[in-house]
Amino acid sequence: MNSRIPVGILFSTQGPYATVGRSMRDGAMLALEEVNQDKRYPFELVPIECEPAGDNAAYGTHVRSLLRHEGVKHVIGCYTSSSRKEVIPIFEKYDCLLWYPSHYEGFETNNNVIYTGAVQNQHVLPLMNHVLAHITRDVYFVGSNYVWAWENGRIIRELTKAHGGKMIAERYLQVGDLDVARIIEEIHEKRPAFIMNMLIGESSYAFYRALAKARDENAALQKTVVGSCTLCEPELAQIGPQACAGHLASSVYFSTIETEVNKQFVASYRQRYGHDALPSADAEASYNTVHLLALALAGADSVDIDRVKKALHGTSFQAPQGKVHVDPESNHSYLTVRLGISREDATFKVISEAKAPVRPDPYLVWAEACGESSAQTETPIAQNNIGLRIVR
Repeated sequence: MNSRIPVGILFSTQGPYATVGRSMRDGAMLALEEVNQDKRYPFELVPIECEPAGDNAAYGTHVRSLLRHEGVKHVIGCYTSSSRKEVIPIFEKYDCLLWYPSHYEGFETNNNVIYTGAVQNQHVLPLMNHVLAHITRDVYFVGSNYVWAWENGRIIRELTKAHGGKMIAERYLQVGDLDVARIIEEIHEKRPAFIMNMLIGESSYAFYRALAKARDENAALQKTVVGSCTLCEPELAQIGPQACAGHLASSVYFSTIETEVNKQFVASYRQRYGHDALPSADAEASYNTVHLLALALAGADSVDIDRVKKALHGTSFQAPQGKVHVDPESNHSYLTVRLGISREDATFKVISEAKAPVRPDPYLVWAEACGESSAQTETPIAQNNIGLRIVR
């Protein structure tokens, strides 16, 4: 195996979801530096960075160049599902491997993709189980107009119906659209107890700021809870202290996790990116992905994707969130599920966490009866119980 291995880095650090893209890129680059300084590895990972700027067509152009002209077999990248779906046929054509570090809506497996981010039973189901048990059975839903929100909206619609609740409204905005006035007006009118926010990037930040203003104007909205499966520390900083606190988030990582591995990760991240920098679940997923790739390359002694996958399935990484390893049946990752409440200082208070890494269930085979009837749904949903323990 060549001692210098090119690795594609494909994140949008410009465009409508640039804050998350920069975080993912930063996590990956920190891990690359650690791998290249680690004498245990007989190779150097050479990053080839690309900037698609949130343009799906540009993702495809960059991937073709990396695979055809740069000799790249492994690419770490993509945030949105639309960008991932844009490039998967190219990875299939050239038989290369996309390492995808984003949480997403599931309902997919592919031999040319390693999924290191959370899927529905690791983010949306834990959040909705909490909401249905402790807040309300009725949901106001708002999301970005692409597959991430569509699929999660369907899941939430079926869950609420199965529990005797309903979707009060289901509203979508184009990615990057900042005009949330009509949605806020409707929230004023309907006064929901819970809002599921599946907006991403700048659209989401505009929504949180507008909702904070609406709460100042309407006391009835003071107790409305907003939940998210994407909200993270750099985004809280973007939203600002007047609007970022008190929101419910489901994630496999928060920067406030009290483990020695995470404390070292946060310290390294701040040393590399600034004293006030905070890693997010997106940064941590990219960081983990690079380390998993390095372990698999070392175990395979080859860049061949079949050998790398075989080696990957036999290893694990002690990540900041806890132990991470990839399920050979689905190429998705075992991850530790948590719920948190956002704070004004752009961090989260962890309120519950799983006792152990949760097996990924990308097709929700334990909950496929959702929506048929309450009786049919209760047992499958119970099988998705992830054993969250309350953190005092």
